[in-house]
Amino acid sequence: MTQQPTTVRRAAPRTRAPRRDAAENREALILAAATLLNRDPSASLEAIAAEAGLSRRAIYGHFATRDALLRELAVHGAARINAAMLGESSRSDAQDPALQLAQTGARIWREVDHIRVLALLTVRGPQVQLVGDALKPFRDHVHDIVARGVATGAFRSDIPVPTLSRLVESAAISVLDEAVRHDLPSAEGRRLAVLSVLSIAGFSAADADAILRSLDDPAQEATR
Repeated sequence: MTQQPTTVRRAAPRTRAPRRDAAENREALILAAATLLNRDPSASLEAIAAEAGLSRRAIYGHFATRDALLRELAVHGAARINAAMLGESSRSDAQDPALQLAQTGARIWREVDHIRVLALLTVRGPQVQLVGDALKPFRDHVHDIVARGVATGAFRSDIPVPTLSRLVESAAISVLDEAVRHDLPSAEGRRLAVLSVLSIAGFSAADADAILRSLDDPAQEATR
């Protein structure tokens, strides 16, 4: 009897995780880029590498061009903003939409305050489409708040929900622009961020201020 040849099964090649030092270097470059570009938006790749304590050759091993680094930085920042909203969105249905919109304005300010120039460059610069796509979870979150606010009669109803949601986002960006141009104190930037999004949603100055004070109430903070 002729013996059939034995089929040797080859194990599927495993994808090797990047070396720890390479991953750390990449993270260091992103952090250095955020720090340096916030001070000098025209900073070169070489300057960013130096800020990270790495050689010029090292940065090109991760990012072939300055635009590639900017794209990575934009996606990285968007991921942070999306993550900041995750805990809040899990309680969306049970929360007052006005207070939740105020919290959203405050949280966004917290994420961008320390990198104002870079954040403004990101949302107004050549990466705007990429950033918009990356921020879809955040934008969906704002849309849901606005939709609930309109449905309950808390928010204005004379503007379609999708448009009103975009105007809320634009109001927050306008505050960021003002903060960069006139070097607003952090507390003032946060106050304006909250008041501006509430104003666009249809609240009077007095009502928006009351919601802001409620947001800052230690008793309210303890329940969030």
